[in-house]
Amino acid sequence: MKKIILFIAICVTTSAISNAQEKIYKTKSGIIKFFSNTALEKIEGVNSQVTSMMNDKSGQFVFLLLQKGFKFDNSLMEDHFNENYMESTKFPKADFKGNITNIATVNFAKDGTYPITVTGKLTIHGVTKDVSEKGTIEVKSGKVSAKSVFKIKVKDFGIKGEYIGDKIANEIETTVVCKFD
Repeated sequence: MKKIILFIAICVTTSAISNAQEKIYKTKSGIIKFFSNTALEKIEGVNSQVTSMMNDKSGQFVFLLLQKGFKFDNSLMEDHFNENYMESTKFPKADFKGNITNIATVNFAKDGTYPITVTGKLTIHGVTKDVSEKGTIEVKSGKVSAKSVFKIKVKDFGIKGEYIGDKIANEIETTVVCKFD
């Protein structure tokens, strides 16, 4: 009986130590930029109110944003984005829930830039798709940031509009940058 109690105590202590070493990186000021480039028009939107969390042990990575958080140089573009394309009242949020598949290759105690692969589910305009993207995690003076640049096919997410393919690119270059607290 004493051996069983000792075994359970060791397991609980080991579990507590493992969990204590785990760190959750967070930010409420992540940035997502998108860029559409066609012969007729260049469009860039920036959202700097992205909430993101990353677990340094499990590799879990999530971000969430409000569509109306995107800002444009031209207020008319912002209106068209929210009303005609993203239908931001009907679909106010976008999010990603996934994992960094190679988190074990990142040394959070050593400065450097580490290549990563993130896989998970991206939800935009009420449509969820499986995605897998390359990116980097940078560790510098104890601060951690993550970055990825990828393409989003507009029609894959049910986004429709008169100018897609003409003034709005069929694929939107999207950049995610999260500098964690």
